[in-house]
Amino acid sequence: MTLPVTSFVAAVCALLLLVTAIDTVRQRLRLKAAFGDHGDPKLISASRAHGNLAEYAPITIILLGLLETARASHMALMVIGAVFLIGRVGHIIGLYTPSEPGKAPLGRQVGVVATFGTLLALSGWTLWILFTKNL
Repeated sequence: MTLPVTSFVAAVCALLLLVTAIDTVRQRLRLKAAFGDHGDPKLISASRAHGNLAEYAPITIILLGLLETARASHMALMVIGAVFLIGRVGHIIGLYTPSEPGKAPLGRQVGVVATFGTLLALSGWTLWILFTKNL
């Protein structure tokens, strides 16, 4: 069985992780910082863009795969996967956008809402399938 939605989202996340990892390394080389962020805003942004994606992508990919294996609606999974990817790109852009103290840039706000909405939808859908098909 192929999992095209899961595969696509995983592949795009892998590419985004690679891009953000390369920028993190580039910022570390610029500062000659092997560890920590040295309080440098560019390194902090690069490191958090990479780390935040690495924190949310795995569970999203797992839930997509579980739902796709359970033969959930292909179109709905594509929409949810697209929302997640758009949110992650927005979050990355937002982390690189200068902002006023105490106010997150719009891209970051959109990214958080999209990511949390995606996790809520996927986890709720997974639980619904689990309980309705197994009870």
